[in-house]
Amino acid sequence: MVKSIIKVFGIIVVLLALVVGLYFLFMTLTDYKPKDVISLSINNNVETVLEKGTKVSAMTYNIGYCGLDEGQDFFMDGGTGSRSKSKEKTIENLNGVTEFLKDQTVDFILLQEVDIKATRSYNINQYEQLKNSLSSYSSSYCLNYNVPWVPVPLSKPHGKVKSGLVSFGKYKMSKSSRYQYPGKEKWPRQLALLDRCFIESRIPVKDGNDLVLLNSHLSAYDKGGVIRKQQLGFLKEYISKEYNKGNYVVVAGDWNHAIPGTDPNLFESKREWPEWLKKIPDNFKPEGFQWGADKEIPTNRTVDMPYKKGDNYRSVIDGFLVSPNVEIISVKGQDLEFKYADHNPVILEFLLK
Repeated sequence: MVKSIIKVFGIIVVLLALVVGLYFLFMTLTDYKPKDVISLSINNNVETVLEKGTKVSAMTYNIGYCGLDEGQDFFMDGGTGSRSKSKEKTIENLNGVTEFLKDQTVDFILLQEVDIKATRSYNINQYEQLKNSLSSYSSSYCLNYNVPWVPVPLSKPHGKVKSGLVSFGKYKMSKSSRYQYPGKEKWPRQLALLDRCFIESRIPVKDGNDLVLLNSHLSAYDKGGVIRKQQLGFLKEYISKEYNKGNYVVVAGDWNHAIPGTDPNLFESKREWPEWLKKIPDNFKPEGFQWGADKEIPTNRTVDMPYKKGDNYRSVIDGFLVSPNVEIISVKGQDLEFKYADHNPVILEFLLK
């Protein structure tokens, strides 16, 4: 009897090991490995050409796959949640985001964490709805999270993910490209993580130069910040080179760092400064470049627990960086109280000098 039990137990262990081995083999063989630069399609490219001296506006907003609304937490930040609450709640959040964006009068909308087919958001194509609803804009989409199956947490896995960035615009784009950031986590951890990147939108200006508008989403959870250091170094070199060509440069997005000039301690909280939240090094910003952030309105809340004002740790990690030939007119956070996502949007108004 004892021998039979041991035999059965041994068979179970071997089968489990085989399943795990096959999973890692499958994930390794299907691992998304994008090229350093990928040309993107521009849908519904508009004909209006940007002129120097025109007041321009841009919004950045991480919509958290419409699954990290005020009632949700997330397992990678100390919570337990791994998916949106339900398909109905995902649709409700997506509709809320869509209506909010339609009510804006901005020229460019730069979004992060937009799912096209993911278990966590019940396979709703969020980009399709947004593109159809914002029909007066051109758009470009790229993947930065393309994984067949994220197996954690074991009780309710994050699952399949196809998600990315989308840039909408009301001025003619000559080119749109996906630029891969350097730096990866070690195998096998990297198999289930994002491939960080930015969308470069090149908007020709009538004076002969380009407005180079970047939609960026930097890393958050790399221990020691080694990968983030590589990403920031790559970004600094890129934007310096574009500015030195005479182009106007605007970087927008989720920096996953406390933006210089902002102070999270301004916002009441019962939580400590989270380990993942780093400060951007003083030597990152190229000479003459300016930060565009609203230090009065938090753009992110920790998702170790559902949102309760005064409890969650809040900070400003979403915003803009502009080149010296771009004049900032205003920058304003939009306080949605994290109703649809764990981020709040930010709007920048600027002029090309």
